Amino acid sequence: MLAEQRRSALLELVRIRRFASLPELAQQLAVSESTVRRDLDQLEEQGVARRLHGGVLYTGVSPKLPHFDAQQPTDWEKKRSIAATAARLIDDGDTILLDGGSTTYELARLLVGRPLHVVTTSLPVANLFASDGNSDLVLIGGNICPRTGVARGPYADRMLAMVRVRKTIFSVAGVCDEGFFNNDLLLVETERAMIRTAAEVIVVADSTKFGRQSLTHLCPLNAVQHLVVDDGITSEWREKVKAAGVDLIVADVDSEQNQTVR
Repeated sequence: MLAEQRRSALLELVRIRRFASLPELAQQLAVSESTVRRDLDQLEEQGVARRLHGGVLYTGVSPKLPHFDAQQPTDWEKKRSIAATAARLIDDGDTILLDGGSTTYELARLLVGRPLHVVTTSLPVANLFASDGNSDLVLIGGNICPRTGVARGPYADRMLAMVRVRKTIFSVAGVCDEGFFNNDLLLVETERAMIRTAAEVIVVADSTKFGRQSLTHLCPLNAVQHLVVDDGITSEWREKVKAAGVDLIVADVDSEQNQTVR
């Protein structure tokens, strides 16, 4: 493959996924990581991609979302394993509702190409599915948070009241004995509307979120059916989650096959 063709293919991979790791790109293109780094230097000069810790972010025509761009590469391996595990809870043909968290975005990346009915409050997630001919997409409107590209507030809540989904999947900023927390008052109200519209609720959260509060209480632990977390979760928290009657699913970060333990 000529260098120009390879860079074009690399850019398309990053554009579709929005964020990708160097090993992932090297494997997809069948080249070394050093070759990918050299190609990325060229793409960065063109202003269409930006290297971050752990990977590369597409910047070509995407809106600038500072908080999302900063959070996406954080604890990426944990988020990736959680997303791969959560994807197994989604059946072809499901109607799913996705929020705008960075772990949820990783899940959305894995679902592109599958036959699904997708409802989302997130502009970055909607961008993934907008050109996917295998899925139907509904974008919830409302007040858009300029930091994250997520719709929330009364208009989003009203629109959510009009839909019904099989599964709602969202991430949280903190988990403690009182339950789940997030750090945006409007977002929490909208996520409560997301819970009301779903037959099943799935929370995806990395182990660093446990034992932490955030600005606003979202719901108690037993308000959700499934909690997917990485294997860094402590034995104490495993027992607390199970005692609340929640289906705890632990993703093995070190396993290439992302085997899960219930």
